[in-house]
Amino acid sequence: MSLEQEEPERKHEVPQGTSEQTVDALGKLSEALEVIEEARGNLYRFHRLTGRADLALGDAVELFKAAGHTRIAQELDAALVGRNVLEGRWTFQVIEEYDDGYYAEFKERERKIREQLAEGRRHLYEARMKEDRRTHGRRGHEATPPRGPE
Repeated sequence: MSLEQEEPERKHEVPQGTSEQTVDALGKLSEALEVIEEARGNLYRFHRLTGRADLALGDAVELFKAAGHTRIAQELDAALVGRNVLEGRWTFQVIEEYDDGYYAEFKERERKIREQLAEGRRHLYEARMKEDRRTHGRRGHEATPPRGPE
């Protein structure tokens, strides 16, 4: 292990004059953003599952028609195939509204606060935790990955 791997990268060092309380607050803000990212991923999952269900429903309609259940097929087709999941919206529109509204606002405010309080540095709380928890000088506990040939 090289000595350069024992020191955290500058981008993960707490800037001069930044209090521990500020690092804690930034860490909690980062945690909240991670939850928002997870929620966004679940929204995309919802989008994909709903789309897959709609396509399977279309297949079911065709199978009901082929089986001679024309009225059932027509009712399912008219009531559910291609239906909005929310008033006036398919799931892609829900995602677009979320991305352009709440998600974009959250990301922008988090970025601005980091710039204002910590020179834009990310994951200071986690980097501090890593330094506190790792066994210095032990293989597998390096502060940074090895640098490649220059």
